[in-house]
Amino acid sequence: MLTMFIPGVKISGGITAYIIAGAALTLLFVILKPILGIITLPLSFVTLGTFSFFINVIILYILTIFITNISINSFEFSGLKYAGFIIPKFFVNKFFAFVIASFFLSIIFTFLTWLIKK
Repeated sequence: MLTMFIPGVKISGGITAYIIAGAALTLLFVILKPILGIITLPLSFVTLGTFSFFINVIILYILTIFITNISINSFEFSGLKYAGFIIPKFFVNKFFAFVIASFFLSIIFTFLTWLIKK
């Protein structure tokens, strides 16, 4: 799903890569996210919870290290014009590509959680 929204996210290897990546991402979220949450609790407390967003960035980075079929690279946003609003063309480096991918992944997870609870 992220590959449709973010040009820097690439998954190669077909359906098996998606299944393996999904399983690995699930394991990382179930096992590693609570551990990172406890470790970074003081920092999250000081930043009023804003730092907890970067836990997802760390998990995505670890996922790309272990699953070589997934890569998140820098890309160039081609710009957007809509209803008089203009977002100019700009370059996104690798760190912010992870941040943007994490943001969209959080939106997708939130939507799916909402959909399952309904």
